[in-house]
Amino acid sequence: MVDVTSQISSVQRKLGGRVLEAGEAVTSEAVTLTVSQVYDTDLDDLWDACTNAERIPRWFLPVSGELRAGGKYQLEGNAGGTVERCDPPKSFAATWEYGGDVSWIEVRLSAEPDGRTRFELDHTAHPNEHWKQYGPGAVGVGWDMMLNALAIHLETGETNDPAAAMEWTTSEEGVRFMTLSSEGWYEADVSNGTDAVSARTRADATLAAYTASPEC
Repeated sequence: MVDVTSQISSVQRKLGGRVLEAGEAVTSEAVTLTVSQVYDTDLDDLWDACTNAERIPRWFLPVSGELRAGGKYQLEGNAGGTVERCDPPKSFAATWEYGGDVSWIEVRLSAEPDGRTRFELDHTAHPNEHWKQYGPGAVGVGWDMMLNALAIHLETGETNDPAAAMEWTTSEEGVRFMTLSSEGWYEADVSNGTDAVSARTRADATLAAYTASPEC
């Protein structure tokens, strides 16, 4: 059973600007979304959960390809890309290619003094029309759901049931989770300099998209 309030409050969310080098003397503006949570497990176990192709589907999605520097990967029904850097058991970086768009992710793991381990993920992208309409919650809510699934896996060892996970998102508890997540990304959006009215409009649009009833 998910403790929605506890899970949402345990995640740190922030946004920041970034300049990307696109070639010689060419740069472009981007935005970086960061999520972070501390898990009650050691560094090696969390690294294995995040990089073992046999374990990743137990909490995230089936993955194919070569999970090594220079290798190509594909998450079933979702993004794919190239692993650009890998430094076991501390970090890896990869392109995140989906729907014709290319963005970048970096995962960093670090041991906490109390024996737990911090997971931190950066997702960097060029702001496009989708971003302007929906804001950070468009991907942030999805990453919140991923962190929640990882927390459940690490705590229980259970394997993700895609059908049950989909059913949960339409439950009262699931809708509350996405509502609180969207609110968290609204606050991050405002903290990053977006005016409150625009940030609210974007957050409301994101929540409506995530909680819309499926068509028959």
